[in-house]
Amino acid sequence: MPSNVQGGKAFGLLKEQQRQKLEEINKEYLEDQKYRDEEDLAEKLEGLKNKYSEFDLNDQGEIDMMGLKRMMEKLGVPKTHLELKKMIVEVTGGNSSNTINYRDFVKMMLGKRSAVLKLVLVFEDKANGTPCKPDGPPPKRDIASLP
Repeated sequence: MPSNVQGGKAFGLLKEQQRQKLEEINKEYLEDQKYRDEEDLAEKLEGLKNKYSEFDLNDQGEIDMMGLKRMMEKLGVPKTHLELKKMIVEVTGGNSSNTINYRDFVKMMLGKRSAVLKLVLVFEDKANGTPCKPDGPPPKRDIASLP
């Protein structure tokens, strides 16, 4: 990467490279026999890519402890250092240097195991989606039906 670019531009390039890397990993999942029965896999992966990119990724394009901490705070569920560590171990199986890479993230989100992070993200999606509200204008009410 050229060293004479401004910080913002360098950051943009870094984000773009990260996005492409995530895109390539998504392709692997789409071709993976293990996930062929997964409904709407392409859509899910696209959503996961966007969700993962929301985290504050480090230079390697992974979620580190601080990124996870900020994300949890943003979601309104702040965690202690120890809880964050546990969450990372839960997602990675404890084989990483305190970071969550995208493969681990996708495996967690598509997998059957319920990791704390998965529960938080799924809950947040449900909370933001609020699909229980009917679309369109409220039903017409006559004066007799009012309390």
